[in-house]
Amino acid sequence: MTESQEHPMDDHRYHVWSPLMRESLLDKQVMASTETPVVRMLPTCHVIKVGGRSILDGGKATTYPLVEAISAALIANKLIIGIGGGIRSRHVFSIGIDLGLPTGVLAQLAIADALGNAHMLGTLLAPYGVVAIPPEIFGHLLPLFMQAAPGVIFNGDPPFSLWEHPPGLGRIPPHRSDAGSYLLAECFGCATMTLIKDVDGLYDRDPKEHPNAHFIDEITVTELRERNLPTLPFDRTLLDLLAHARLVTSVQIINGLEPDRLEGALRGERVGTIVRKDEASS
Repeated sequence: MTESQEHPMDDHRYHVWSPLMRESLLDKQVMASTETPVVRMLPTCHVIKVGGRSILDGGKATTYPLVEAISAALIANKLIIGIGGGIRSRHVFSIGIDLGLPTGVLAQLAIADALGNAHMLGTLLAPYGVVAIPPEIFGHLLPLFMQAAPGVIFNGDPPFSLWEHPPGLGRIPPHRSDAGSYLLAECFGCATMTLIKDVDGLYDRDPKEHPNAHFIDEITVTELRERNLPTLPFDRTLLDLLAHARLVTSVQIINGLEPDRLEGALRGERVGTIVRKDEASS
């Protein structure tokens, strides 16, 4: 023990010494001093987020081909599969907003919808060894399950629940399943993060409404913010998370209606749109 640990401090209390013991955690210089290397807990695992509305709500026609692609990818890859609530969440949001429910309650309801989809997709992937982990133990036992199984599936909505951040506009929870799946990938330091949607990637306009929309193959967070596009195929708050990334500094959006693209994305190939953290802020 150091001298400061052996003797009481001026306030006559014993302290366990640390560099932060007498510092304000609101001080910018103190916060800057905590910028240190971060451990990657699951560096060989890949996170994929399957769109509930984009894929699962389409039934067999859109879901079964992707299930086959995931099963093939599981032969050589460890996959952590997130999924959203799809159309049911939108229905619940509509009712909840009409009833005047706060954002935190809407976030809690969205978690339940995503969990239902996780059970359905997990059932289809069960023959290939994919395990649906109960939410209450998911984070704590994830490394164990990734050692024991080729893949796991979870409801992608982050468990902010009643503590969801107030949105800048409206009352829809800003952290939905895209953001939640990314937060998990960043926390565990996974190899790649892939968003599986029903479009080829990012466009300057909605390609479903504008057939001549321009495809964007790669873009940085700052460039995307400057464009101020009216719509994005992922949670807008994902840009804020990516801007502050430490481990997973890019995400790729691919078309799940062309499921053969999945394995290329897992190999790091550009088969959709890649959104990157700015190099200057890395």
